[in-house]
Amino acid sequence: MQRGIYIVANDRVIDNAIALLNSIRFYDEKVLVYLIPFNENYQNVANILTRFHQVQVFPYLEFLEQFTQTIGEIFPKDFLALPNKMRKLAVWFGPLDEFIYIDTDIIVFEKIADSLNQLAEVDFFCCDYHHRSEGLQNIFSSLVKEQQIFTEEQLQDVFNSGFWASRKGVITQQMMEETLRECAMHKEYFDFSCGVTDQPILNYLVLKHITKRRNLVKTPEGEPGSWAGSPHFQEKDYVLYDSDRRLKYLHWAGTPIKPGGSYWKLWEHYRYLHEVREDKVPLLQRLFRR
Repeated sequence: MQRGIYIVANDRVIDNAIALLNSIRFYDEKVLVYLIPFNENYQNVANILTRFHQVQVFPYLEFLEQFTQTIGEIFPKDFLALPNKMRKLAVWFGPLDEFIYIDTDIIVFEKIADSLNQLAEVDFFCCDYHHRSEGLQNIFSSLVKEQQIFTEEQLQDVFNSGFWASRKGVITQQMMEETLRECAMHKEYFDFSCGVTDQPILNYLVLKHITKRRNLVKTPEGEPGSWAGSPHFQEKDYVLYDSDRRLKYLHWAGTPIKPGGSYWKLWEHYRYLHEVREDKVPLLQRLFRR
């Protein structure tokens, strides 16, 4: 059985991808990692991640292109803000039997693949407080509750689409296509008001088809928060803590990664973990290089 991690990236997010992989490899040198190209402009990020972190490019590129084409045929042009974000749904049809999907605006603080042991008991897990902090915002409109598309209990399981895990075969290609067509007929079910793309559709897919699911923050052991917009996390040795609880990961969802921004110095540490930045080299040393 093959276990590992999927990411979606192109050259535009190369710095984020490097920071993420630096953090993953800091805690785990061997876990399989596959890069799903966001579009055709991915050669630079693929070369760097392959060279330094043994990342492999998703091997079924022809399937990925066909999958993207099918999504374009199913959804009207004004339905999805960034249709290629839907490529993350191809994880159910990739080489990994059990997998974690991780957005590139994340860094991790542990051997994250160990979380896959949760799949011994469930078919899907996530680890976030979206259900508490945002409720249905950026996922569903009020119609799903009014028309009882999902129960109140099901709607307590909504999640952020940046970090989650499942296993191959839980979603079949037929289930995927039928559900996407169903979603395309009911744009009124979804909240795209803030420009999200894949998150509402992924939630619909999971809530409808995967009954054995778990949010790790709801387990008796629980997990601390993970959103970079939370200002109270404390840093120690380039790891964040919520009081005395070590974070599993940090996600900049909707929060810019930029100088002066939330936890910028921490992100910068992981981005340049194995590099000497030019602006950190003393001026005289830079002059003698020329």
